[in-house]
Amino acid sequence: MVSGTLPHPNLRVEGADLSLALEPEGTVAKSKFQAGNKDMIIRIHTVAIVFFFYLLLSAAAAEEVRIAAATNFLSTLKEIVVNFDRDTGHTAVISSGSSGRLYAQIRNGAPFDVFLSADVTRPRLMEEEGLAVEGSRFTYAVGRLTLWSPDSNLVTGEGKLVLSDGSFTHLAIANPKTAPYGAAAKTTLQALGLWNPMKSRIVRGENIGQTFQFVFSQNAQLGFVALSQVLDPKINGAGSRWDVPVNLHAPLRQQAVLLVRGQHNQAAKAFLAFVKGTKARKIIERFGYGFE
Repeated sequence: MVSGTLPHPNLRVEGADLSLALEPEGTVAKSKFQAGNKDMIIRIHTVAIVFFFYLLLSAAAAEEVRIAAATNFLSTLKEIVVNFDRDTGHTAVISSGSSGRLYAQIRNGAPFDVFLSADVTRPRLMEEEGLAVEGSRFTYAVGRLTLWSPDSNLVTGEGKLVLSDGSFTHLAIANPKTAPYGAAAKTTLQALGLWNPMKSRIVRGENIGQTFQFVFSQNAQLGFVALSQVLDPKINGAGSRWDVPVNLHAPLRQQAVLLVRGQHNQAAKAFLAFVKGTKARKIIERFGYGFE
């Protein structure tokens, strides 16, 4: 007679642990508890693995965009980039300089994806020369030129009177050959009939950023700078200024373009779309720029 405590010699149970049949009741409960814990650990590990791959995919989707930007737009751009990075997960790297210098660097192979110029001419040339993606060019801001001094008592009236009274030693402007704001300053002085009389007093900055520093440090008592620089939160409109009437120089239409190097860069495309959006436009407007 076969004992009831032993399994039948021909008994087969697929996928089962026969040892459970030989264990007391309390041991079976314990084994079920351990099995439940094992299932939970497997589920936790599965979730962790899924989350890990999600992070990898997110990191892979995030890209870096390298931006060449005109100096006058630097402070504005920094604020835009903070929002862009946070909202999109992409990363933007900024290099600034005069539009002419940046154009020359890009022609010589500088690794930029996007160009934010202070004029129309250079982005258009880039399209014509095959350096930029045709049809990507657009005006992202219209700048304003201002005659500014950190001395609140120096610029007290119309610009021609201020420049003609001789109560200053140096007048700073950006290089008219490479900086659109410098070209606008020269055109303004010519329109006022003061270009030749002012020549001996003019000091030239390599770009509008250096020009602003000449005036801010009072190495020049006043200068033609970008209104956006004076409205920067660090200056907050301090000093005295005369905003140059727009009819005294060609419009400072500032254009952006997607460079050929960035044509397959999703971050570059996302950045240009962001610049056209409401959030960026509000920042641009706050810094004193207009729109077409």
